[in-house]
Formats: sequence, structure tokens, C-alpha cells
Amino acid sequence: VTHSIPACIGSMAINGKQLDNESPVSIFAVNKCYETVQDGTFFDGSGFAALVREGYKVRSDVNISLEFRTTAVHGALLGVSSAKVDAIGLEIVHGKVLFHVNNGAGRITATYEPRGTNSLCDGKWHKLQAYKSKHHISLIIDGNLVHTDNPYIQSTSADTNNPIYVGGYPADVKQNCLTSKSSFRGCLRNLVFTKGQHTELFDFSRAFDLRGVFPHSCPGAEH
Repeated sequence: VTHSIPACIGSMAINGKQLDNESPVSIFAVNKCYETVQDGTFFDGSGFAALVREGYKVRSDVNISLEFRTTAVHGALLGVSSAKVDAIGLEIVHGKVLFHVNNGAGRITATYEPRGTNSLCDGKWHKLQAYKSKHHISLIIDGNLVHTDNPYIQSTSADTNNPIYVGGYPADVKQNCLTSKSSFRGCLRNLVFTKGQHTELFDFSRAFDLRGVFPHSCPGAEH
């Protein structure tokens, strides 16, 4: 067995001597255990998850859905970019959710603005759906639809070829459709990309790079 165990381990003793796990000599990708946990992936606000190493091609159509829970009013949710300008991005800025798309001709944005700045950042689960169909884009948050006019109707395909970065991205990686430098702090679950008849549910434990991300559980409440 070469992979780690997704579990909590406590009260370990060797030859009757209790091990002190509060001050380890070294530590890597170990989080504290929580009294109450929920399914999902915990992002501690310092890093990101990187999926699809060979690059994800958004092209003309994609539907993205996920659920998030946070108490922070800023944070990058997801970005797929290219070396040029083509890209898509989802982020929380000042408590609003923004869905940016650039098909090559210019960035357009659908913005969901809740009634109160903190109403999406209340530590409860919220459902997000982002739709791109050629030059049309729309955003549905908890069943509320927002769509935006796109002046660049001739430009329909986002020719991306970079990985999907979730919850943030490395400092040396360009993201043409994210404005936030803040990594997401909170929990995500049920990240699904749908293209036509093909639906893909992403498992964060299979990410090729995880930093500050704990894929198997979310604390039941913010600590």
C-alpha cells in the first residue's frame, strides 16, 4: 500500500508510551480531526487542488455545478485558462459570485449579487451552477438565475488547455478569468462538469496537486 489512509488516528502508544502528536518532528498533509464531519473537501485558505493534468478543453459548451460553504467573502472557486486569453473562472468577490468567460474576444461576466454581503458566506451550503453555451453564459445560485448579454457573439469557443484549478492556483500560473488572488477557505462538494451527454464528477482525492486541501471530510462547523 503506497497511499495514505483517509482517517483520524488518536491515542497511539508504542510499548505503553503515549506518543505526543501535538508536537511532531515533521508533518505533511495532516489536518486536525473534527468532532463532527460532513462529506466534502476542506480548503484551508492557503492553497488549491489541481485536476486534469493534461489540460481541460472548455470549447463551446460546458455546465459546471458544485456546492460550497464558506464564511469568507473572497475566494477563487475555479479557473481553467490557456496560454492566450481564452479562459473561464468562478470566484467570490465581496460576497458576490462571479462567472467570467473569455472566448478570445474579451471577458464577459455574470454576477450574482445576494441581498446581504454575507448571505452566501454564512457557513451554510449553497448550490452553484454555471452554464456556458457558445457565447451565452448564465449563473444559477440556489435556484436564482442571472445571465448576461455578450457583445462578442461571433466568438463562441474558449480554447483552454490548462488544468482545472479549484480553490486557488499557484503563483506562477496565469488565470485570465480570475481577479481574486485569495484562495478559497471553506468546503466544496459535488463538483460536476457536463458537456453534452458526458458528465464527470471530480474526486479531489485524485487531484495531481493538492496544497492546503483535505479531500475526505469537512469540519461540521468552522473552528
